[in-house]
Amino acid sequence: MAKKAMIEREKKRQKLVAKYAAKRAALKEIANDDSKPMEERFKARLKLAELPRNSSATRLHNRCQLTGRPHAYYRKLKISRIALRDLGSAGQIPGLVKSSW
Repeated sequence: MAKKAMIEREKKRQKLVAKYAAKRAALKEIANDDSKPMEERFKARLKLAELPRNSSATRLHNRCQLTGRPHAYYRKLKISRIALRDLGSAGQIPGLVKSSW
């Protein structure tokens, strides 16, 4: 189980990303538009730099929704390999059968 502080920090980042997504996209559009004057593009870059760092989507990290584990994460299921194994062994995931040969 991950520390609660890390899980809460990740939730806070997700909220910030959602809050600033539209503003960040608009500023990036202006900053990357070659038809705009250089000064206007530079101002957009400065405004983009003033936004909170945690509002950037690249700072998000996938975590298991059950345990908060950041590694060995299955995107499709949104859980870690360990949680998947536990749920599979308990028979709570339909169609998942432990292999044996």
